[in-house]
Amino acid sequence: MSANTTSPADRKPEASGSGSGSRLPRIPFWAQIVAGLVLGVLLGWLAREQDISWLKDTLEQIGDIFVRLLKLAVAPLVFFAILISITNLRKVNNAARLAGQTLLWFLITSLIAVAIGITIGLLTNPGEGTGLTPKDGALPKKTGSWIDFLTGIIPTDIITPFAELKVLQIVFLAAVAGIAALALGEKAKPILTFSESVLELLQKALWWVIRLAPLGTVGLIGYAIADYGWNLISKYATFTADVYIGSLLVLFGVYPLLLWAVAKVNPIQFFKGAWPAIQLAFVSRSSVGTMPVTQRVTERLGVPKEYASFAVPFGATTKMDGCAAIYPALAAIFVAEIFDIQLGIKEYLLIVFVSVVGSAATAGLTGATVMTTLTLSTLGLPLEGVGLLLAIDPILDMIRTATNVAGQAAVPVIVAAREKILDHDQYNAAGSTSIDDESVPPVDAERKVSIPAPA
Repeated sequence: MSANTTSPADRKPEASGSGSGSRLPRIPFWAQIVAGLVLGVLLGWLAREQDISWLKDTLEQIGDIFVRLLKLAVAPLVFFAILISITNLRKVNNAARLAGQTLLWFLITSLIAVAIGITIGLLTNPGEGTGLTPKDGALPKKTGSWIDFLTGIIPTDIITPFAELKVLQIVFLAAVAGIAALALGEKAKPILTFSESVLELLQKALWWVIRLAPLGTVGLIGYAIADYGWNLISKYATFTADVYIGSLLVLFGVYPLLLWAVAKVNPIQFFKGAWPAIQLAFVSRSSVGTMPVTQRVTERLGVPKEYASFAVPFGATTKMDGCAAIYPALAAIFVAEIFDIQLGIKEYLLIVFVSVVGSAATAGLTGATVMTTLTLSTLGLPLEGVGLLLAIDPILDMIRTATNVAGQAAVPVIVAAREKILDHDQYNAAGSTSIDDESVPPVDAERKVSIPAPA
């Protein structure tokens, strides 16, 4: 969509900050995030140990402002990204097959993730020895049920989904608009041109917010340490370890194995290219907020822009291996043990079903409360169990979201490789360079991606 024809080689010196001998080298984005993490931990520890209330409040405000800025763009970003992603499929031959393969691999990886979550829960019994009782639980303010999930997809009006940030309804409206635009053909071209311009504007503005991620990291991590402290984490030690271990197994075990065995590419190269999105997801705890970076790194890994612009927004609202597979499985086992309820084969199969089918309930926003209540209500477990998990949720949500986003980038690479449309030279050249809005070579908006028909 960009008219810029500057080659990547021509832009490289400028992007690295070494174009002028008098300029200092730009600090890599990952290093800025790490520095923010370290500073946040130190300030949070200081605020808690020395009981410095103003420092704690300042950290809270910094983190809150960063998250609010991310959320500010969520509604229009999701709408225009989904709309454009659907219409971009007209540039791809055998688009229906490509979309079907994407959905299939979303389901496969979700099945693997939920199986890992259940296995870890059965081996470790995360609810035992915590000292928590059913009285410690409280009903959540927001709950999910299958009726709410199904009926909540269709909005009652156009304004409410955007005003109240109901992402599933926004996705529905965008999908309808995208399909209608495809049906109209040339008559819809002015609307699509306008939509592409708005999407670029939103992404540019969101890049400015993303630049603040190191500062947001200081606030988010610092406030978490100052408010929760290590005592709370120790009470949930087994459960916290289970979520992190399960997520890390998927992140650094399942995805690399699939990339190596199915896509026939080097997994280490994937992490070199995708790392900026994964680390931003860890900090921001928002798949949708990270979506522009995820799409950028996915394209940098050799996935055609026409396909990436469909797969990444689709994944950002439905592909949640951390929040919707690993976590609900462990949460159900945790709550069942606290309330002394035995789970059988039927219940575990229901966990698998909910995790695979209901993952869109998380909708790419921070937190997985709705998905957890959906799982517990399906199993007949007390919803008060959600209250037991809310205290520790922000710390768990970091690794969950990082896992989500890694999957949202990995699946398009796998599908593109299987369909022989992956640019292997670009994939092998991808590195962990700093992310910016000029880091991906422009793609000719008029070219078509040809996907070989099945033999």
